[in-house]
Amino acid sequence: MNNRRIGLLGATSLVGECLQRQLMQQQWHIVAFSRRPHVSSEAAISWLQLDGLPLETETSDPTLDSIPYWICAAPLWVLPHYFDMMLKLGVRRIVALSSTSRYSKTTSPDASEQRIAQQLITGEEALRTWATQHDITWVVLRPTLIYGYGRDKNITEIARFILRFGFFPVFGSAQGLRQPIHVDDVATACCSAISAKGAGNRAYDLTGGETLSYREMVIRVFEALGSTPRIFSIPLWLFHLALWGLKWLPHYRHWTSAMAQRMNQDLIFDYTDARQDLHFSPRSFKLAPGDLPSQN
Repeated sequence: MNNRRIGLLGATSLVGECLQRQLMQQQWHIVAFSRRPHVSSEAAISWLQLDGLPLETETSDPTLDSIPYWICAAPLWVLPHYFDMMLKLGVRRIVALSSTSRYSKTTSPDASEQRIAQQLITGEEALRTWATQHDITWVVLRPTLIYGYGRDKNITEIARFILRFGFFPVFGSAQGLRQPIHVDDVATACCSAISAKGAGNRAYDLTGGETLSYREMVIRVFEALGSTPRIFSIPLWLFHLALWGLKWLPHYRHWTSAMAQRMNQDLIFDYTDARQDLHFSPRSFKLAPGDLPSQN
């Protein structure tokens, strides 16, 4: 690739920050877009505020020279808002993050989860249609449950609950299978997809390198925290009651009874295609100290 300039949407997200590190290591110059002003001391990153960008073709801003490669780590459903911008900046290939939630939440009893699944499906279809119309190569990546650096909304929330209350509640036996994926592995797949010649115009499911039950996943969080596992199985009606109380705590406002019911559902996917086309090789589920929230 002659032009090593890459546009990054969602640059301040967890995946976006991991992408910054990996792309700089691979000698890319990153044009990072954010809604708020951002300053970086890294010469390899140019930050631009999305609102009010001068995107006329005659602009003299060198930062807005041709950007043929793009990665979207922002929510997929916002991507269509930037289609015109990317066209003006000469997009030729784009990698966008979706989620396996487009499968697992379509029949959720929770309306907000169904809405998220539909937004993902609609976002994927919009990207595919737009890219095809403009002869742009596209790749969609659908990771499973993302964790890492104590900033995710999955494993980190389990750890925070354990640290606060000393136990963790589950519904039933919590034997539903999971494949948690580290955020660095998601970022690595994005970097591979931006240059893999045989990976164009299709979607890939991304999983972690290990399949384990929801209960075992929680046990490993306890162990990583240096705590004895204390897992209590409670009925669904009690989950409803507990969730009402947790709504008053910011970290748990997004918890739903549907999440509890999924503890006994297998949410497993096949990353064989990603392994073949992207050389994707995810790690097993092993929490490092840096993957946990602060215990202070």
